[in-house]
Amino acid sequence: MSSKTRPPATDPARSLDPPDADPAAPSFLATGRGKLTLFLLCTVAFLDFVDASIVNIALPAIQRDLDLSNQSLQWVPSGYLLTYGGLMLLGGRMADLLGRRRVLTAGTVVFAIASLAGGVAQNSEVLIGARLAQGVGASMMLPAALSILTTSFGDGPDRHKALGVWAGTGALASAVGVFLGGVLTEGPGWRWVMFVNLPVCALVLPAIGRLIPDDRRRASARDFDFLGTALATAGLLLLVYGLVKAPEQGWDSAETVVELASAGLLLAAFVVNESRSANPLMPLSVFRVKGLAAANATQLIAMSGFLAMFFFLTLYMQGVLGYSEIEAGSAFLPVCVGVGIAAGIASPLLARTGTRPVIVVGALVASGGVYMLSRIPVDGSYLTDLLPGLVVMSFGLGWVFVGVATAANAGVPADKAGLAAALLNTSQQLGGALGLAILSAVATSKTADRISAGQPAPEAYTDGYRQALLVGSVFLAAAALIAMFVANTRGESPQAQADTAETRAESTGDGGLDHGCAMRTAERSTP
Repeated sequence: MSSKTRPPATDPARSLDPPDADPAAPSFLATGRGKLTLFLLCTVAFLDFVDASIVNIALPAIQRDLDLSNQSLQWVPSGYLLTYGGLMLLGGRMADLLGRRRVLTAGTVVFAIASLAGGVAQNSEVLIGARLAQGVGASMMLPAALSILTTSFGDGPDRHKALGVWAGTGALASAVGVFLGGVLTEGPGWRWVMFVNLPVCALVLPAIGRLIPDDRRRASARDFDFLGTALATAGLLLLVYGLVKAPEQGWDSAETVVELASAGLLLAAFVVNESRSANPLMPLSVFRVKGLAAANATQLIAMSGFLAMFFFLTLYMQGVLGYSEIEAGSAFLPVCVGVGIAAGIASPLLARTGTRPVIVVGALVASGGVYMLSRIPVDGSYLTDLLPGLVVMSFGLGWVFVGVATAANAGVPADKAGLAAALLNTSQQLGGALGLAILSAVATSKTADRISAGQPAPEAYTDGYRQALLVGSVFLAAAALIAMFVANTRGESPQAQADTAETRAESTGDGGLDHGCAMRTAERSTP
C-alpha cells in the first residue's frame, strides 16, 4: 500500500497528537507561536536541569546557616536527584495517558511550591523535604515538555532545530547552574537558589495555558499499570538511593549490597510484569525502535563522566585553589559559550551525517577535554590548567546532548513520546548518580592513601580529584563505543521511516520480496 492511500490512524490517543509534518506544509517553527512554544519548553528544561547543579556551590553556606551535618548536607543535592530520577518513568507515562499539558502544569505547580518551602526552610528536614518535592515536580515537567516538543515539531529542519535547541539548553543549564549558584550565594544569599525559581514558574504557568493545546485524556483506572508503577518506582528509588549512599556506607557493606540487589530484583520483576500486563507502564515494544536502547545507554555512561566533572572541579577550585563562590561559578562561563556554539553546529550537521557520527565524535572530544582536566596541579592556574580542558569538553558536551536527544526520540510513536522522554531523562539522572557514586569512591580512596602516606591535604585532595577525572574521561570514551550502536537517524518520525522504507522498496528491481521486507521493517518500528 502506498503512503498516499494509507488509511488514517484510528487510535483515539494518537488522534490528539499533531500529525506528522507534510514537507510541503508551512514550518511551525517559522511562526511566532512556534518560536514562543519552543522558548517555553526550553525554559522548562532549563529550570529542571539547572536545579540539579545550582545548589552545589551554595552547600557550605547552607551547612553554616542551618548547622547541617555532612550526612544531612549530602541530601540537599541528592534528594532532588532521588525523586527526579526515580519518578521520571511514571511522570512520562502520566503525560501520555492523562495529557501532556495537564501533567506539565501540575508538575510546575509542585515545583514552585517546593521551591518556596525550600527558600524559607529553617532546618534540614524542611529543606531536604523541599528538594525531594522539587524532584517530584521536575519528574512530571521534563518528560511532558520533551514529548510536547517531539509531537509539535515535524520532520526535517523544524525537528532538528527544536531538538538541537532543547539539547543545547540542557547542556548549558548544567554549567549555568554552577555560575548562578555562586552569584546568588555570594550576593543575596543561598536561599535565592530556591527563590529564583518562583518568578520563572509564575511566567511559565500562564504561558502553558496560552501556547500548549489542551490534550486532556480520560484515562480510567484500568489504563494504569499499578503493579508496574509500584515496582518501577520502588526499584528506581532504591537504586538511586543505594548509589548515593554507597560511597559513605562502602561498596562492599551489607547495606549497599542489600539495597542494590533489592533494586535489581524489583526492576527485574517490573520487566516481567510489563511483558504480561495489558496496559503496561513501559510497553516493551518501545525498544523495537532501532537504536533507542543504545541511545539511552550512551546518555547514562556519558552523564556519569560529565556531572562528576562539574562536581570535582568545583571542589578543586574552592577547596584547593581558594576560589570564592562567584569565582568558582564564573570559571564555568566559557563552558556555556562552548556548549551554545557546539549545539548550533551540531543541529544542521545532523541532517547531513546523522546522529551516530555526531555522538561518537562528541564523546571522544569530551573525553579528551576531561583527560586534560585530570592533569590539574595543586597550584594550578585557571588560564593554563582549567580553561583549555573546559573549552574542549564543552564542545563535546554540546554534540553529545544534541545527538542523543535526536537519536532517542527518532522513530518513537506519538502516543509513546512521553515514555521515550522519560527513559532518556531517567538515563541521565541514573548516570549522574552512578558517576558521583563511583568517582567519589575513587577520589576518596586515592586521597586517603596519600594522607596515610604523609602527603599534605591539598596535594592529597588534588590527587584524588585527578584520579576521579581520569576515570571520568574513560567513561566518556566508553560512551563513544556504545554510541557506535545508536541508530544513524536524522530525527525521522515512524511515518517518515515507513515512507522512506516503502520508497526504497519500490525503487528496487526485485519488487515483491524487497518491498515486503521493507514494509515489515517499517511495521516493526510502529506499534
